[in-house]
Amino acid sequence: MMKAFERLRRRFPWLDHAIRAQQRYNAAQGDTYAAGITYLTIFALFPMLMVAFAAVGFVLASRPRLLAEIDSRVKSAVSGDLAPQLLSLMDAAIESRTSVGLIGLSVALWAGLSWMSHLRWALSHMWGQPHTKMPFLATKASDLVALISVFAASLLTIGLTALPAALGLGGPLRLLPVLGSLLASWLLFSVVIARLPRQPVSLRGATRAGLLAAVGFEIFKQVGSVYLEKVLHGPAGVVFGPVLGLMVFAYVTTRLVLFATTWAATEYGADAAVSEPAPADSANGPPGSD
Repeated sequence: MMKAFERLRRRFPWLDHAIRAQQRYNAAQGDTYAAGITYLTIFALFPMLMVAFAAVGFVLASRPRLLAEIDSRVKSAVSGDLAPQLLSLMDAAIESRTSVGLIGLSVALWAGLSWMSHLRWALSHMWGQPHTKMPFLATKASDLVALISVFAASLLTIGLTALPAALGLGGPLRLLPVLGSLLASWLLFSVVIARLPRQPVSLRGATRAGLLAAVGFEIFKQVGSVYLEKVLHGPAGVVFGPVLGLMVFAYVTTRLVLFATTWAATEYGADAAVSEPAPADSANGPPGSD
């Protein structure tokens, strides 16, 4: 059995490449990094929601007619004592919009920088790069620029996927935004794989891996949309479906990017075994997190 499998690996170079990339991914503890980054992704959502609520509060405070219309709709849609309670909560949220926004923005910035730092360390580890100490302020500034760029590009790719339904496109025209999203994802993942590691690598060497991650990401987004349509019909699905879907989305996307990175590292001359972090690094955490 093993001899037959070895013959298949010699006959199909892509199969041998995939196996070596998976071995490298396992040696670099890719699943552990993916799980940690997923946790930080979910954690960062709460302060972002605080910022969103504060933004809505500022909008409503500046538009009293819209606020009065919302009040009347709530009173007509909700009966009993619940309507005054909801309106009281909404008024309290509007009054505290400044403090909620500042707290949310501060925590979101901290959580986002922590997320980006761990992602960059994970990508560096997939490439087998040694840990080099960098200046604190320069590291955080670099992480902030990378965070804003990745966030904007991610919104673009997700928006292009939802564009056909928003415009009512059908037939062959429905494929145009999907192709645009695929190209945007390809560029995004190629740059992430090549430029986010602490020691940037050749962008040319990451394009194939970026395409691999982009195709997997687009397939996963289509499957994920079908999943949400199925689970959001029942009461349990409304409560737990989006949360579980978000966790799965973050984990699978992170895993795709990390595996694609090991694919690129295996293909472009980084076949040496991934070096384990030194004891001091393990004690202090990922580089850039201090």
